[in-house]
Amino acid sequence: MKKDLAYYMSLPYRVEIIKDMDEEGYVAFIPELRGCITTGITEEDALESLKDAKAVWLSSALEDGDPIPEPDIMKEYSGEFKLRMPKSLHRLLMEKAREEGVSMNQYCVMLLSMNATLRSVAVK
Repeated sequence: MKKDLAYYMSLPYRVEIIKDMDEEGYVAFIPELRGCITTGITEEDALESLKDAKAVWLSSALEDGDPIPEPDIMKEYSGEFKLRMPKSLHRLLMEKAREEGVSMNQYCVMLLSMNATLRSVAVK
């Protein structure tokens, strides 16, 4: 498939909208496209303006031959990673996992999931 403007415009880039605390209105941006940002009086205005900003950002990158990242959602993840930690933390996690009757891997996944959930709720 040819990676032209139409291709990149069709990709499912993540969009974030935040209330502008200094000015009236909203800021909309695409995190993967560094510098692709715009504003609007309403969230809808900001989203509509972002479509134009995205097209300009992508056109400029294509014209200049700059690399264009694809959306994070399109990346493949293995579901595993290696982690080094102090021996004392390793021991503590192993003890807690035994108390819960699960593997250390399951225990760590539970802790990470709980933390991610708490953080996402706190941000909203």
